[in-house]
Amino acid sequence: MGHNHGHEHGHNHAPASYNKAFTIGILLNTLFVIIEAVYGIIGNSLALLADAGHNLSDVLGLLIAWVAMWLGNKKPSMKRTYGYKRSSILAALFNAIFLLIAIGGIAWEAIQRFGTPSPVTGMTVIVVAVIGIVINAITALLFMSGRKGDLNIKGAFLHMAADAGVSLGVVIAGMILLWTGWEWIDPVVSLMISLVILIGTWGLLKDSFNLALDAVPEGINLNEIKNYLQSIPTVIEVHDLHVWGMSTTEAALTVHLIRSEIKDNDVLLQKINKELHDQFDIEHATIQIEKGTFSCSLASEDSI
Repeated sequence: MGHNHGHEHGHNHAPASYNKAFTIGILLNTLFVIIEAVYGIIGNSLALLADAGHNLSDVLGLLIAWVAMWLGNKKPSMKRTYGYKRSSILAALFNAIFLLIAIGGIAWEAIQRFGTPSPVTGMTVIVVAVIGIVINAITALLFMSGRKGDLNIKGAFLHMAADAGVSLGVVIAGMILLWTGWEWIDPVVSLMISLVILIGTWGLLKDSFNLALDAVPEGINLNEIKNYLQSIPTVIEVHDLHVWGMSTTEAALTVHLIRSEIKDNDVLLQKINKELHDQFDIEHATIQIEKGTFSCSLASEDSI
């Protein structure tokens, strides 16, 4: 019976440092929250107050993502053998849930405003929203480079980009209000803000929830991995294959391979680990090699 474990790490793809981006983004958006809140009260604009609440949630979201990224870089310990990498997944999930709660509050207030409309200062709305377009666009650009490789960074980018679009909508609403005097346009824009946030948040919620439940990360095809492993000469069976996200940037894999020949295990394991890393972005692979005569209790019909 041959029963070897292959365990080799590929290149270290640690998340790039976004400390400067987080610092600038948090400071800019905190300043904007204060501006929106003050002028929202002065101008009696629910759209500005709603967007101020949303931007406050973005500030808190940036803080959570920043802390999670810092924790993810901490070294493993005897207690936490993977370190705190999974904190980035929890951060993305908390951010999505927090945003959904904020959406409910904004939508409720907007519906209430339909029944009791109040005058809104259109020019105040326009000026403050223009400031929002600039600040949110700058913040989005800070995270643009990392949006494809990290769910947290992607969330930050999408939220900031969406906010820039929302601020543009507020500018349009303010102009319509000045021209027409339609006070109902303010709660309508608030509901539109809620819809935009919901659309942007849904993908983040789905992806982070799946990662929290150890689902296969987006962009990794389990069938392609299994086909690759089965195509290796001398491999006669693949079972107990699992792929999950260690963090929002790293994936792990475990698998059992039954081989007809096990003399070259070390060379083969090195090759497989490299291929899994280069072709499928698997950062951490654990491979158990079994000889054809070995009966594995995990090799059942229900095993992948």
